[in-house]
Amino acid sequence: MGTKLVQKHLIKGTREIEIVDDAVNIHIRSPFRKDEALTVRLAELNPEPIISQSRLEFTSRDNNEALISLYLAKPNAEEFNAFVNLLKQKAQQEYNATAILTPTASPTLEGNVYDEPPDIEVHEESAEIVRKPVRVEAVEESINMLSKYVGGEEIVPLLSALKALQSDPDNIEHLSRLAGEFDTLGPGQGAVLTYAPYIGILLSDGYTRNL
Repeated sequence: MGTKLVQKHLIKGTREIEIVDDAVNIHIRSPFRKDEALTVRLAELNPEPIISQSRLEFTSRDNNEALISLYLAKPNAEEFNAFVNLLKQKAQQEYNATAILTPTASPTLEGNVYDEPPDIEVHEESAEIVRKPVRVEAVEESINMLSKYVGGEEIVPLLSALKALQSDPDNIEHLSRLAGEFDTLGPGQGAVLTYAPYIGILLSDGYTRNL
């Protein structure tokens, strides 16, 4: 698994992104402007990137500002996916290591402090947690991105489950089917979440709690 990714663009030039120890070094060479070089600390990155048009962006944990921007599937899907998965893993590891080393405030006995309860919508009659609504447009975008950048026979059942959910977003059985098809992908789950991060949101507790 390479720690360096080189992406070339006909107009915007070449960008080299390399993971070195606890940071990412970025070097951008363009025929139309001065070369750029910058370094981003891995611990600063959100480990789950977002897709913005034709790019995949790793944002800041502090303000969600895009710190690293990658052209989707360049130089090829396999090399791109491997690098993205490694970067996600390293970002989480560095954050965890930093959190362990950061001292926390000592507890005091001067009063009880309670965390605010989460904002969870509850039915008064049954006290059941309400499942979040499915965003049909996000499901459609996931289908398009997976069809364009991942493809392959192995994700056909997953795409079928997504299309069923798109046509009937209130049907809990479609979410259950989606979860099952996602589980069968094994190592392929990383590529799917890279191009369709909304699937990870769909399979989170807020959507599948009542399954």
